[in-house]
Amino acid sequence: ILLVTAIVAMLTRRLGIPASSGLVVAGLGLALLPGTINIPLTKDLIFDAFLPPLVFEAALYINWSELRKDSAVIVTLATVGVLITAGVTAVGMHYLVKWSWEAAGLFGILVGATDPVSVIATFKEAGVRSRLRLLLEAESLFNDGVAAVAFSAAILWILGEKVTTYDIARTLLTSVFGGIFCGAVITSAILLLAGRTKDHLTEITLTTVAAYGSFLLADRLQLSGVLASLTAGLIVGNTGYLRSIHSRQAVESFWEYAAFVANSFIFVLIGVQMVEQHFTSVASIVPIAILITMVARAAAVYPCCALFAGSTAWVLPRHQHILFWGGLRGALALALALGLPSQLAYREEIIATVFGIVIFSIFVQGLTIKPLLRGLNSVT
Repeated sequence: ILLVTAIVAMLTRRLGIPASSGLVVAGLGLALLPGTINIPLTKDLIFDAFLPPLVFEAALYINWSELRKDSAVIVTLATVGVLITAGVTAVGMHYLVKWSWEAAGLFGILVGATDPVSVIATFKEAGVRSRLRLLLEAESLFNDGVAAVAFSAAILWILGEKVTTYDIARTLLTSVFGGIFCGAVITSAILLLAGRTKDHLTEITLTTVAAYGSFLLADRLQLSGVLASLTAGLIVGNTGYLRSIHSRQAVESFWEYAAFVANSFIFVLIGVQMVEQHFTSVASIVPIAILITMVARAAAVYPCCALFAGSTAWVLPRHQHILFWGGLRGALALALALGLPSQLAYREEIIATVFGIVIFSIFVQGLTIKPLLRGLNSVT
């Protein structure tokens, strides 16, 4: 996989296309070669192995003062926006595709949140450095908590468990603030140790413990692992822990490579997994589902941004268009879909349709985002 990744990275850079698209095609090709790859893409693999380095590396570069300044917009998109997207998607799938309310609601939640893996990879490759990148990346990182809690509540409801609004609100708050607390506690302890060394290899090791330790602890406690790793990255990147330029360069180089490897494995394995999907059974559903999710994303982005019209948090119209088109779906939606209980009705249809939407995100939205950024003058 690493050899293929290196070759694809060189080819896609020469061709000027996103590496994620090339990696999915490469994974599809590898899957057609017998005996090449036998690594199943599972929820545990994505969550425990690949998400921590991606989230931590992205958080390292987020400026705390800029995040705080835009926190109202980000929180609105990551909460109200996710619920609107999920609700509109569920209604559309029920009335247009004729799925049951249970299946339509579950599908809406699965695709309601944007995916940090796809968003971070796409905007990093596009070279976006403006406020726009902060808004999109932070939204994709923060909406994990809302999506995960809503997903768990929907599963319990479908399986016949009693779930009240109070239970959902309590679980959401516990997941979000508990995840942040885990990240803060683990990283603070790590920083106490790090202050006793000037060895950059030891510093890299300790940041690895912070990234994975906070994520895994929070996840085991049924809290938000993404927010735990995000908190860890924010603390390391903003507290002056990396005192020397040499230390910062060493740590940032390591995490840039770790994120590159994690990204590469995810997109290659998505390509591999595509071969096993039964797309013929949902061939007529996927185009409708794509249209519904795009309408739902628009119904979330533009009204949420309109709430801040006339204030200092106002999002420029051209940036709103990018927020709409750049709301990609990827590994996170797939991980949740693949983790659906086997006894659920519509399980296979939901998984195949989610795959279809992810393919659309990677090949249509991913390939057109750079031209759109240039056309709207939104790169810098």
